[in-house]
Order: sequence, then C-alpha cells, then structure tokens
Amino acid sequence: MANTETALKEALTSIEGATGVALVDYTSGMALGTMGGSKSFDLNVAAAGNTDVIRSKMRTMEHLGLKSEIEDVLITLSDQYHLIRLLKGRGGNGLFLYLVLDSARANLAMARHQLKKIEEDLEV
Repeated sequence: MANTETALKEALTSIEGATGVALVDYTSGMALGTMGGSKSFDLNVAAAGNTDVIRSKMRTMEHLGLKSEIEDVLITLSDQYHLIRLLKGRGGNGLFLYLVLDSARANLAMARHQLKKIEEDLEV
C-alpha cells in the first residue's frame, strides 16, 4: 500500500512521458496532492477544471440510464495526453488520479496500465 505522495512520485517517475500528476477530489474540485507541472501549467487549476469533466460525464450517464462505471477519461491535445482515472474501492469514492503526458514521449497503453497498478496500490 502506498500513500498519496509515494503514489504520485511513482506515477511521475515510472510512467514514460509523465509531466504532472494529481490526486483530486471531484466532489470539491480540490487537488489533495500534486507533483510536477510547471509555471505555465498549474496542476491545481487543471484538477479543478477536470472535476467538471467528470461531473458532466456522470450526469450524462445518469440521464442515459447507463449503469457502467467510468474507468478513465482520455483527453488528447496536439502535444499532450490528459488521463483521468477514477479510483475504485478502499476509500477512493469521489477521487481521481489525473496524469499529464507528453504525447511525443508517452506510450498511452502502458501509461494506462501503470496508472491502474498505482491506483490498486494506493491507500487513501
């Protein structure tokens, strides 16, 4: 079991192309922990904005009567991937991991696999 800081550090150092990572509470929009980012890319602002993405998708699924659970959401930009992985079980309700990847250096399939493993080991 890894604590938040350890899990974020593992994501940033072990996932090829990762430039930023955050653990986010989508009920409040607050980042519970961040690592990486830059002066021009504020992870706290991105975390707050991505809570709206998750809330909107959940509302849409509810209106459609979909009973499935969201595993992750991928947003592709011209030079980045933004991966949002909702946490399941062990106190993860209402939380997601947010990962920013440099698309030129990242392997998206491996990043999703590694983020899932980090989620499984995370103790919140």
